[in-house]
Amino acid sequence: MTLVKSNTERFPAFRSLLSDFFNAENLSINDLFEKSRIPAVNVSETEKSYELELAAPGMKKGDFKIRVDDGIISISSEQKDEKEEKNKHYTRREFSYRSFERSFTLPDNAKEDSVKAVYEEGVLRISIDKKEIVSNKTKEIKVS
Repeated sequence: MTLVKSNTERFPAFRSLLSDFFNAENLSINDLFEKSRIPAVNVSETEKSYELELAAPGMKKGDFKIRVDDGIISISSEQKDEKEEKNKHYTRREFSYRSFERSFTLPDNAKEDSVKAVYEEGVLRISIDKKEIVSNKTKEIKVS
């Protein structure tokens, strides 16, 4: 009697390729997502303003671009890094590029011309004042 090896997979090479691709030794998933991560944002409201806090460690205040246009605030950043390592036998160059953009629709009572931003300790804080609410005082008129 002869033993015959059975191969039930239609594309065994493809399965092997996928296994190799997702092998932790060959690919660091954290490195892949680290460069394309969009910063988390906390949005809160106080009595007099709206507050945005954007977690962006490792950046400089000059890396941010903040725009307000037609009731929408947009926060973006773009970083380009180039590293070069020269050795006796080789030259190694690495390029790094990271960017993001987040946009938020402002409430009707937000004062678009009052946006203030501060970047410290890895957090970009944006404050937008609210418009003053004009109370309509009812005036009673006596009929004479």
